[in-house]
Amino acid sequence: MNPRAAQAFDAYRESYRATVQDSVGFSGLNYDYFLRSKARLLRMVLAKALGPDRAPDLLDIGCGVGALHPLLGPFCGALNGVDVSAPCIDQARQDNPEVRYDVYDGGRLPYPDAAFDVVLTVCVLHHVPPAERAAFAGEMARVLRPGGVGCVIEHNPLNPLTRLSVMRCPFDADAVLLARRQSEALLTGAGLGQVKSRYFVVAPTMADWALRLEGWLAAAPLGAQYLTVGRR
Repeated sequence: MNPRAAQAFDAYRESYRATVQDSVGFSGLNYDYFLRSKARLLRMVLAKALGPDRAPDLLDIGCGVGALHPLLGPFCGALNGVDVSAPCIDQARQDNPEVRYDVYDGGRLPYPDAAFDVVLTVCVLHHVPPAERAAFAGEMARVLRPGGVGCVIEHNPLNPLTRLSVMRCPFDADAVLLARRQSEALLTGAGLGQVKSRYFVVAPTMADWALRLEGWLAAAPLGAQYLTVGRR
């Protein structure tokens, strides 16, 4: 991650949720909805990939204050988070004492090879300078176990409301959004196979009709965000 971006996140240790909400509120969506949408999709995708009874050991790279972790915990085994921002990790530890957190320098992850069943990074790659993204993806693959799943969630740059939200967010000032095909190329280049993507966050509700619509439109670049997955 860009060191300047890391410093920007340090300042939002206690106000991260409110800041994100301010950036997306104009759309009628709220931050909790985005969290629940991510957790629901991840649970569904991982159950299909690893089996419905598997409680995978998961690493969240660039986890920030760990806002997603209360929703991930119920379907994970060991849950780990790592970030370049020490103040954000301090906040995450306070909020989620059952999760293991570590601080790192944005280079080599502080874990041995093949340590996790799932490696996840959520809206982090757009803060990583493009020249460093391949190395970032390589580290994701390094700490994945054979048969493990690498997951990238990113903003959809083809969605105009997403672009406006990013422009409104003060700690996204350095953001260089990447398209679905770029995320797929990064995972493929890191040696992962069966790489595929789907878009989500199509409607501002999790009503049954909206979730069915999202499923039908998963291949269309309409959602606010997308999920790219690959297998080691």
